[in-house]
Amino acid sequence: MASKRQLKKDLNNAFGEIIEASLIWQNQNPKADHKASEAIIDDSIAAFDELNAQVNQRNIENTRAHYKTINNSFETKASDLAGRVNKL
Repeated sequence: MASKRQLKKDLNNAFGEIIEASLIWQNQNPKADHKASEAIIDDSIAAFDELNAQVNQRNIENTRAHYKTINNSFETKASDLAGRVNKL
């Protein structure tokens, strides 16, 4: 991980891309049921908020380990959500 700033940018970009892909799918399939894509959008926002709150925590004893766990959690959540978008 390069920096806290870069991690925040990566979070914003990845979850923004997932939300954008879900919205594009909704626009391309207006007659389809949008419950699954809406759930992906809601889960993306929740995951972003959760990880961003973890990044902004203060008074952490081992910052390297803390950011490593955030990064691992970010990768798993983002890949899970991207997989759900691909299944749409």
